[in-house]
Amino acid sequence: MAVAVQTMPLGSASGLLSMLEEDQTQLQVAALTSLNKVIDTHWAEVASSISVIEAMYEDEFFAQRELAALLASKVFYHLGELDDALNYALCAGSLFDVNETTDFVQAMLTKAIDEYIERRSSPESEDEIDQRLTSVVERMFDRCFRDDQYRQAIGVALETRRLDKLEEAVALSPNPGESLAYATKACQTLVTSREFRLRTLRALVKMYETVSGAETDHLNVCQCLMFLDDAEGVALILGSLVDGAEDERLLGYQIGFSLHENEIQAFLNKVSAQLVPVAGAGDTTETDGMDTEKDGEEKPVGEQPVAPRALLRSVLSGELPVALHLEFLFSHNSSDLLLLKQIRTAVESRNSVCHSATVLCNALMHAGTTVDTFLRENLDWLSRATNWARFSATAGMGVIHHGQLSEGRTLMGPFLPREGASGGGARPSPYTEGGALYALGLIHANHGENILPFLLESGRSSNNEVIQHGACLGLGLAALGTGNEEVYTDMFRILRTDGAVAGEAAGIGIGLLLAGLGPETKQREILNYCHKTAHEKIIRGCSVGLALTAYGKEESAEPLVEQMVRDSDPIIRYGGGLALASA
Repeated sequence: MAVAVQTMPLGSASGLLSMLEEDQTQLQVAALTSLNKVIDTHWAEVASSISVIEAMYEDEFFAQRELAALLASKVFYHLGELDDALNYALCAGSLFDVNETTDFVQAMLTKAIDEYIERRSSPESEDEIDQRLTSVVERMFDRCFRDDQYRQAIGVALETRRLDKLEEAVALSPNPGESLAYATKACQTLVTSREFRLRTLRALVKMYETVSGAETDHLNVCQCLMFLDDAEGVALILGSLVDGAEDERLLGYQIGFSLHENEIQAFLNKVSAQLVPVAGAGDTTETDGMDTEKDGEEKPVGEQPVAPRALLRSVLSGELPVALHLEFLFSHNSSDLLLLKQIRTAVESRNSVCHSATVLCNALMHAGTTVDTFLRENLDWLSRATNWARFSATAGMGVIHHGQLSEGRTLMGPFLPREGASGGGARPSPYTEGGALYALGLIHANHGENILPFLLESGRSSNNEVIQHGACLGLGLAALGTGNEEVYTDMFRILRTDGAVAGEAAGIGIGLLLAGLGPETKQREILNYCHKTAHEKIIRGCSVGLALTAYGKEESAEPLVEQMVRDSDPIIRYGGGLALASA
């Protein structure tokens, strides 16, 4: 008579552990299989026999080495030894199933991907990556593709620096265009390595052109090309858009506005230079404004694309966006002049600190609005400012009139250095003249192509340090980030005169000029001069300037930062800290 046996939960794993000591392979395999099923509840007992399990894996003649490795991995996982657990999980081969959703598998996958990312991020150890680790990551990608988790695959591909898997994820996704847009955004915001980010952007631009089913996102492509400093590529795309149908033309204008928002003056100038009109060569000089009437050109048909290109160039140059911005600020100006009058009345006219604070308060309240009513109504009160207070008061007009590109020099005319003047009584104070030059820089900040000749001439024609101070600050703002060689040569000449006042501004101005460019030769020149001069003002100005040259350079700025923070001069070390934050 058969007896029914009721299966009871395993109370102890000691019996199975004793079977591991048997000589018969079948019993050992049976024990390993059973222990693998109950390891989550009996891992503490199994841990006492971990050496036996490890010995089984190390025995090359044992038939189920991978099973022993999987069991050992789970034991080490429960013991918190994740490095050993991952090592044995890799040794388990195909028995380590990445498709399982257990805590053990998820923890091992996370550890494997982290280890793989670390190896891929280190150039010297990239060739030494364990093929078993690569196999696990590959299976993880296959799982993502099978489960339609394409965004997760894109994220892992970017983290592990696998551009081949990035391309595969985009190609396999049901909506390649959406996947490319997600990959572009993730690349720009999540990838920390500048070198790999640029490689990824190049790959994304190529995918936009080659992946079937992906509608070209011209805005994203232009953004990628901008980060790659490919002005020619951007110009080709924008030119084809504005020469096309109305919808494409409007898209081209929108991309132009988006690129202008990044305010990379040197890049936008190169793009604008590439967008020459498609009509006769004589049109080239007539396309900087919005009105593009032609007379006597080759053929009327050619005039159709000329005006759109001229309008696009006005967008890229900042002429149109700045004009719209000025109009908006002027029409929405809600500053309270009565409040300023009350502040002026309450402030002692002899108190220079409060006097300067009131002037700066007015400048900030009316920044960009072109409303200088308070200044014109209180000229006598303003004239009480002396020396650097007068310099700041005059410069404040540049804040108020910021963006008045066409009328800036006219507005500041009464305060600017006068050609041929030799210091007569009618000439304004040097502090007024220096402040006016600084104000011109503020007015033309990042759009200073037209004002640079005047500022250069003003700096060359005067030996007064205050005027040179204002000229250097104005030049730095007007030529922001362009790396203009002529401007650099002039400011470095002023720096080498070793005047404390002019030299400090020259150091800052050079930093503004080279902002984000990080030229190593010029950085060495500035740093070497810091060690030669005895003026703390000059060292401070140069240190701040060097920090500006490292702006956005990320890891490529490390040599400069390392050199500055280890310098014996505390001011240069202070600049090194600024450079680190700037990079």
